[in-house]
Amino acid sequence: MGVIWTILELLLISAIFLAFGLAAAVAFESFRRRFNHTHVEAPPVFEDPNSLKPVPCPHIFDPAEKYISLIIPAYNEEHRLPGALDETLNYLQQRAAKDNTFTYEVIIIDDGSSDGTKRVAFDFVKRHSVDNVRVILLGKNHGKGEAIRKGMLHSRGELLLMLDADGATKVDDLEKLENQIHAVAKKGNQHEDSAGKDSTVRISDVPAAAFGSRAHLEEKALATRKWYRNFLMKGFHIVVLLAAGGGVRDTQCGFKMFTRAAARKLFLNIRLKRWCFDVELVYLCKWFRIPMIEISVNWTEIPGSKVNLLSIPNMLWELAIMSLGYRTGIWKIYS
Repeated sequence: MGVIWTILELLLISAIFLAFGLAAAVAFESFRRRFNHTHVEAPPVFEDPNSLKPVPCPHIFDPAEKYISLIIPAYNEEHRLPGALDETLNYLQQRAAKDNTFTYEVIIIDDGSSDGTKRVAFDFVKRHSVDNVRVILLGKNHGKGEAIRKGMLHSRGELLLMLDADGATKVDDLEKLENQIHAVAKKGNQHEDSAGKDSTVRISDVPAAAFGSRAHLEEKALATRKWYRNFLMKGFHIVVLLAAGGGVRDTQCGFKMFTRAAARKLFLNIRLKRWCFDVELVYLCKWFRIPMIEISVNWTEIPGSKVNLLSIPNMLWELAIMSLGYRTGIWKIYS
């Protein structure tokens, strides 16, 4: 009888260890899939839906062919995307009609949507031509940071603007960011003149970044948000300060502009793929000594945000990973 009990105990212990092992394996696999920092390296295939012919794929190392590229990440945005694209393209067309040097493209990155986002995006390509509107399909969901990275690396603009698919920031506010970047470039050219060097530098070759900011709206937001949301946001800002340093009050605004030279350095190095890639951009700008200008923009909260209170722990985890990666030298920065 004692032998039987011993065998049963051994079987029970083995079953417990096996269960723990399987649970650990599942947890690790979930962790690996969610927080891996490998990128989508396969070049996208741009297709003209009107002719069904492939279009050559540009790269950030190629010379600029357009004045400005607008990069729009989209994940399950079939309802909000059409209005934002209509407003954006109306603005771009009106500006191009007044200035024949103003050339543009809009790149929509479908980040593995399960709704009709792909159909909506290609409808706009058909209406506006593949030269002005392009779509990148990531196949599965990788995160907003990865979607923007992919769009940046395969854009053609001298200036590259990332903006959200919900149209929360008015597209004509890009002129505020654009003017500040031109001011930085002009200042650099004046410095070259005084040093007796060639000052005929294109805007695409001057590293600079301009960040849209909602910091001026913070007082109103504090008065209307729940106390625990304010507490969490304040805590998040403190962690951002520790991870990336100060200098930018609103790191999370989705309205940011880069010159081609700045984007080349930043998006070839960025590793975070989801919530806190904006903070990593600030960190990398500081490392590369790329001038950052923060400019107030008009912003309206649009229903349907993908960010909620449950995102906070994920954000904190990404900041911890980023801080550890750079401070230990595990994450290398390539210039």
